[in-house]
Amino acid sequence: MESTSQAAPTGSPWEASRLGWFPLVLLTTLAIWFRDYMPAWLFMWSLAFAIFAGLKWITWWKARKRVPHSRLRSVAYLASWPGMDAEAFLDSRKHVPVPQPREWSWALSKTLLGAALLWLIARRAPEQHNLVRGWVGLFGLIFLLHFGSFHLMALFWQTVGIDAEPIMSKPILSKTLSEFWGKRWNLGFRQLAFDLIFQPLHRKTGVVAASLLVFLASGLVHDLVISLPTRGGYGLPTAYFILQGLGVTLERSSFGRRLGLQHGLPAWLFMVVVAAAPAFWLFHPPFITRVILPFMHAIHAL
Repeated sequence: MESTSQAAPTGSPWEASRLGWFPLVLLTTLAIWFRDYMPAWLFMWSLAFAIFAGLKWITWWKARKRVPHSRLRSVAYLASWPGMDAEAFLDSRKHVPVPQPREWSWALSKTLLGAALLWLIARRAPEQHNLVRGWVGLFGLIFLLHFGSFHLMALFWQTVGIDAEPIMSKPILSKTLSEFWGKRWNLGFRQLAFDLIFQPLHRKTGVVAASLLVFLASGLVHDLVISLPTRGGYGLPTAYFILQGLGVTLERSSFGRRLGLQHGLPAWLFMVVVAAAPAFWLFHPPFITRVILPFMHAIHAL
């Protein structure tokens, strides 16, 4: 049985804020400091890891006094889980069902699909169509990590009794833009944004403004990780997420209800157009040519 630490009062808000946010500031600063000493693709991964690790520390710092947990769970959460719901993962009182074999098969299939896209299919595109090669490789990487490997990790932790929900919850089944961003796509960031931005602000600014600030923050983080290593395309990822926020706002409005954007085929078409059509703003051509393609060469995918 795990030895657990019980929930206890935290220190002063200033102290908690200082110690909780310090790793994010330090790691991000160090990554940017060494930007000129590494290729663009390595800087991208270094910066992404720095931001991820810093934000993950914040979630652990906020949760560590709220739920009973063992030191081993803390280490596992910080080092071996990509999700951001620290309280659920750490809570030793929770019991979760053991995953069924079909769930393992599904997660493994997505992992293998990602590997095939990245190392087999992308290279079959003609060399003169580098953007196509890069996009296929990028989708392969997303399937390999977010849809596949991270799902396998979730199933492993569920098998040993830890509440670790997959960060991708079948986004292809989304019926509305709100459902896509709020309940199915990258739930790790969704949980983080809810805890750090939406929950503290929505009573002061209103739900709409707080939601738009969440999308703005997501855009700025993606701009930092995508455009800064690329040294180009600045603002495009932020514009993409602002568009998503405006789309969700329209969908939830009375005008959106009259347009039928909350259910049925119109809602689904609206989601596809808003989320997918401007995706090249998010993963813009400079990012594909200056970061993704060199990375694919580095891992012998091309």
